[in-house]
Amino acid sequence: MQSARPINFSPGPAILPLSVLEEAARGLVALEGLGLSILEISHRSPTFEAILAEARDGLRRLLDVPDSHEILFLQGGARGQFAQIPLNFLIPGSRAAIVVTGVWGEGAFEEAQRLGDAFVLATGAESRYAVLPDLSEVSVPEGTAYVHTTSNNTVVGSQWHPMPDFGPVPHISDMSSDILSRPIDVSRYALIYAGAQKNMGPSGLTVVIIDRRFMAAGRSDIPEIWQYRAQAAKDSMLNTPPTFAIYVLGLVTRWLEERGGVAAMAQENAAKAAAVYGAIEASGGFYRPAVTMPDHRSQMNVTFRIADEALEKRFVAEAEAAGLVGLKGHRIVGGLRASLYNAMPLAGAQRLAAFMDEFARARG
Repeated sequence: MQSARPINFSPGPAILPLSVLEEAARGLVALEGLGLSILEISHRSPTFEAILAEARDGLRRLLDVPDSHEILFLQGGARGQFAQIPLNFLIPGSRAAIVVTGVWGEGAFEEAQRLGDAFVLATGAESRYAVLPDLSEVSVPEGTAYVHTTSNNTVVGSQWHPMPDFGPVPHISDMSSDILSRPIDVSRYALIYAGAQKNMGPSGLTVVIIDRRFMAAGRSDIPEIWQYRAQAAKDSMLNTPPTFAIYVLGLVTRWLEERGGVAAMAQENAAKAAAVYGAIEASGGFYRPAVTMPDHRSQMNVTFRIADEALEKRFVAEAEAAGLVGLKGHRIVGGLRASLYNAMPLAGAQRLAAFMDEFARARG
């Protein structure tokens, strides 16, 4: 039963809906009406083709993806996209502009540099990424192939509200940790990519949503496996796709639609974040938010510190004993982090907030 399960605040691979896990468990043994496991059927079979179509169509409905954009199911995670994007679009004579708001933006910049001419358009490094850079006076130079952003930063706990707009310059965004958590205008983006293991399913699957005109402009003199157009032409099956992960993604899209879609999730996510940030603010300074400006704070990854590092370790240990797991901060920055992805119920965030109140009263 769900009540016996720990409340999972892991940053990824992350919490999945219990009903999805139960359905996936049944599919691991035998898919309904087939008698075979999802793990042992051909990706060329009509059964899997229907599974892939359900996952793709569910994403298209949930994000209102226009017909101008293709949905691809790839592998390699965000790091794979750090390389595949400049490999396709950073042609000689052009430059890639990277907005660096955390370690994943750093990774995107470093990989683009290896493959062509890339520069940092704006960065939050001076504040150690506690503040998002001000883009109001930033202009994109002529000849820029694309601007790359990271919508939500899992390590430091920052998020764009709203996402920046670069006008006619192609905008590419890593949305690995907040895709499906709030409505977005997909038509504004040349390419969106996201690892599935936060809000969409298990690890091993990378979703790419790409404007077909932008895709067509990609290089054709690179290995076929790295060409987006080649993957699109084969319906994401140029090579054997991650069949189980795609199957679970389809179950997640069905679960989200039953709950009212992305707009409904955005409201619930705001309530979850308000509960945890409220506990931080009510602690009288016992807890300190890692991101200093409230309108820069993530609704997916709430990061905070306690002045005494020994108390942080105690917090994690006592939280685990209370059934609240996955609260240790990223190894790069330390501290504490509560990840509130779509499958985290509001009651879970409220239970964490109550624990935080009690811990602060007892130790403050």
